[in-house]
Amino acid sequence: MNSSMNGVSRQESFEEVFSKIFVSVLLGFIIICINGSFVFTFFKSSVFHNNPRYILYIHLVINDMIMVGMSVALLVMVYTWRNVSISSCCVLVIIASATQKNTPLNLAAMAIERYIAICKPLHHSQICTVHKTFILIVFIWGVGLIPPLTDLVISAILFPLFIFNTVTVCSSSFLYNTVYHDQRKQATQAIYTSFVWLVLVYTYCRVLIAARKMASDKESIKKAKSTILLHGVQQLLCMLSFTPPVLDFVFVRIMPTQWTKISYYAYLITNIIPRLLSPLIYGIRDQTFVKHLNRNFSCRVFILKVESDKSAITK
Repeated sequence: MNSSMNGVSRQESFEEVFSKIFVSVLLGFIIICINGSFVFTFFKSSVFHNNPRYILYIHLVINDMIMVGMSVALLVMVYTWRNVSISSCCVLVIIASATQKNTPLNLAAMAIERYIAICKPLHHSQICTVHKTFILIVFIWGVGLIPPLTDLVISAILFPLFIFNTVTVCSSSFLYNTVYHDQRKQATQAIYTSFVWLVLVYTYCRVLIAARKMASDKESIKKAKSTILLHGVQQLLCMLSFTPPVLDFVFVRIMPTQWTKISYYAYLITNIIPRLLSPLIYGIRDQTFVKHLNRNFSCRVFILKVESDKSAITK
């Protein structure tokens, strides 16, 4: 769960709490349904199963679905369930934190795959195989799990083990609130942000240079620039998840009486909304994916309509 939602004001009215939970659950449900349609299309259409680009994309979608589900569940628990077992809470926080870290890493992997496909096309089939793609996904999860597991180890060292049998408000701020956790968080964010942006800038610049060399008309160059720009926006949206501490530091000091609202809006803008826009930016622009998406769901609508007509005739 995002750090901007770590605290909960006891002065919030029932209407405020209800509206926050309702909006969060509604947005989470919409995002999971939309992303679920992409997942259904991927597994329904075998044409995507041997393409590393689509495998990485659908992993991004599934990862974001898990992240949104965990994040919304933690938000609801913070407001409605104050006595959660610390051991159970640790599992939920670890999953939420890992999926949050996985998204930018997955986008970096997708950028590298596009770089190889465009700049090293003769080697693409040997480098980007389905087997190596799944190994890369396992590696992404391994790297994404390092920060939350490090937090758990720090707590196990600093506190007696029986504390994991007690209860608490299920929030990362209640679990990991020492100076060592803060230092770990700052170091991790700096490393992740620097690495991912370095990969993106390098690969996109190389792709743009290659597109200029290969393109014989301005329209092709314009299309390449548009694709690179959209990928940059996609990554920027996901990198917003690292900004809540900065937003808290700036805006809470400007409007201290409104800090709970600011934290909640920051949570929506930096964690929830990007998980809706990010898959759409990539999926909707892919003509092959859109074609299969329309085909699968138009067929299902047609089948449901035929079954409805048959039922009406029978009656």
